[in-house]
Amino acid sequence: MKIDNKLKIFGIYAVITFLAIIMAFNYQLFIVENKYAPAGLNGIATMIQYKTGFSIGFFSLFINIPLCILAFFGINKQYAVRTLWFSVVYSVSYLIVQKIGFSEFQYNANGKNVIFPVIISGLISGTVYGILFYINSSTGGTDVISKFVSTKKPKINFFWITFILNSVVALSSFFVYSEKDSDGNMIYNYLPICLCAFYCYVASYVGNNIIKGTKKACEFTIITSHPEEIAERITNELKHGCTKLTAVGAFSNNEKTVLLCVINNQQIYDLRRILSQYPDTFSFAETVFETYGNFKKIK
Repeated sequence: MKIDNKLKIFGIYAVITFLAIIMAFNYQLFIVENKYAPAGLNGIATMIQYKTGFSIGFFSLFINIPLCILAFFGINKQYAVRTLWFSVVYSVSYLIVQKIGFSEFQYNANGKNVIFPVIISGLISGTVYGILFYINSSTGGTDVISKFVSTKKPKINFFWITFILNSVVALSSFFVYSEKDSDGNMIYNYLPICLCAFYCYVASYVGNNIIKGTKKACEFTIITSHPEEIAERITNELKHGCTKLTAVGAFSNNEKTVLLCVINNQQIYDLRRILSQYPDTFSFAETVFETYGNFKKIK
């Protein structure tokens, strides 16, 4: 058991290491050359590097070490250690990648069709966010700040904290990426704000789908006068069990049986076909994003 646990921990940190390296390449190849700031503190780091040349790698390391210490004492020790590991590997990897340059592989849109590197970088970042969240880790930065605030103030929505922080980054990019024309007049550009917002949308959409969609299923609530027959067919044909509840109709005061059943999405049509064969049967379905617990498998 101890060996299995060590292998599991090693596997988790191997995944975090791989994701950190991927994120470093993501910034170097698709973000830094296209004059927009992605979400969070790394977005601020991107703008600082653009203006001053101070590397994203150093900024990320300096910011995330104290944030991970805060997370260690204020959120969760495992979460803090894994986030710190990601931050260190990401920072070191980015500094190495930045040193090498990889200019032949960089996607420099030169102000044209910039939406494409934003889509690519958003897809990569969203995948990294989703997997890290699933294994109790994060990329650091605003994720740690949002989680800390929501841990101490549960009534404050995690989404709104992140949204406010990312909005500050987006608005700041309006001024950072503005340029002067040949006459020295400042030309303000709304494109960086739009790109930042779209990046956030793509990354959030992909990350949420990874978090919620790993074990997506469908829960049917079935109210029927034929509970035994339907339960038997669900068991034999769909290989799923049911939970039976007794209920009383508010309108008729007649006693009914309610069946609760979770099935795979591919079996929705089959269950509907079964239910259509029984009169006096009503059902509705809801999406289930995760199932927990262990039950005896149906032979």
